Amino acid sequence: MLSGLTIRGRCLLAAAVASAICSLVLDERDLLRVAVFLAALPLLATAFAARGGRGLAARRELEPWRTEVDTPTTVRLWLSSRSGTPVGATELTDSVPSTLGGDAYRALDRSPGRGGTTVEYTIHAELRGVHRIGPLRCRSGDPFGLSAFDRELLTTTRLTVVPRVFELTGLPAGFGTGTGEPGSGRARAGEGTDDSTVREYRQGDDIRRVHWKTTARRDELMVRTEERAERGGTTVLLDQRAAAHRGVGKHSSLEWAVSAAASICAHLHDSDRRLRLVGAGGDPIPGDDHRSSRLDVEVNEALLLEALAALQPSGRRDLAGGEDPARGQDLVAVLGRTTLAGADELASLRPAGARSLALLLNVAGWNTDGKEGGQSAVARRLRGAGWTVTTVDGSTTPIPRVWENLCEQTVSPDIARTDR
Repeated sequence: MLSGLTIRGRCLLAAAVASAICSLVLDERDLLRVAVFLAALPLLATAFAARGGRGLAARRELEPWRTEVDTPTTVRLWLSSRSGTPVGATELTDSVPSTLGGDAYRALDRSPGRGGTTVEYTIHAELRGVHRIGPLRCRSGDPFGLSAFDRELLTTTRLTVVPRVFELTGLPAGFGTGTGEPGSGRARAGEGTDDSTVREYRQGDDIRRVHWKTTARRDELMVRTEERAERGGTTVLLDQRAAAHRGVGKHSSLEWAVSAAASICAHLHDSDRRLRLVGAGGDPIPGDDHRSSRLDVEVNEALLLEALAALQPSGRRDLAGGEDPARGQDLVAVLGRTTLAGADELASLRPAGARSLALLLNVAGWNTDGKEGGQSAVARRLRGAGWTVTTVDGSTTPIPRVWENLCEQTVSPDIARTDR
């Protein structure tokens, strides 16, 4: 208990000891009475503060508990005292990640009492992610400032910061409908089309299905598999490879790509389109358990945005993973830095006639050293394979404008470039 004494309390206790010694040496009873008083005061104050501090209770609320980047969130702390013992000055410290502005400090001049009191502060999330607010610690003491105790009142509370979703307009002609009507870009594969993909060789595969061209390029056995295209759906491919992006923080190319993918997915949901979101290598986001067809838009979108909030850069080197990431569906790819070999592989895995669109990020626009070249050669290679491609040159390029440009190109095949 004595560990809770402040400097003032320790000085009084030391004065009590000195007075007691002097009373014995000088044989003065009055000094002994003073010593008892000086010793009793900090000890009683310590017991008082310890009892009062244990009676404090707290509750934390986040409004909202899930928010977009650059949107404020109000943190509300409800404090009450369950004991009848009044508490002196109380200092509150709520731990907040540095990306949200750092720890929040508040001071209470008096005890919250049984009726309670409310403390609020606001945080601004500049970067998406799943953050933890807390723990909440308090430092409370007696009214005379002779003692103080540190306690943890609350554990952590989760705050999900989802990427910013921009409102998009329009759709690529015939995209995601599976109708293949004229003027819709490239017609979908028909019943007689060879809807095949290429994957790694597995034990028991027929050796006659080995795809020798891909095997030679990847230096490992690859086999051709027959796969029926899933009609009327759209797959959004988000390239989250760490090596494919440049920049740091909210202005990095990865954050731009995540926001673009979130906006496209939300727009396709609002348009009542079947949707899959996958990462590099065709890995589903948030997972195959959440694949759906025309499910409730709000629930589905919430799952998707939470998955994107927690998305981390991937250490993968390949983009396609040896098979068509869209499984024969229409494809919208948000690509970071891509090599010509990667573009060739991605294009070769797509079924003949399948609609393929790409937002190609020229990550040199996010590169601070300026030593990396553009991706014009990759854009030409994908266009030569029948893709519709628009390039993005920097973080200031508006996502709605890029999407509008992409939609226009599916009607008019003119090559367009979106500048900063």
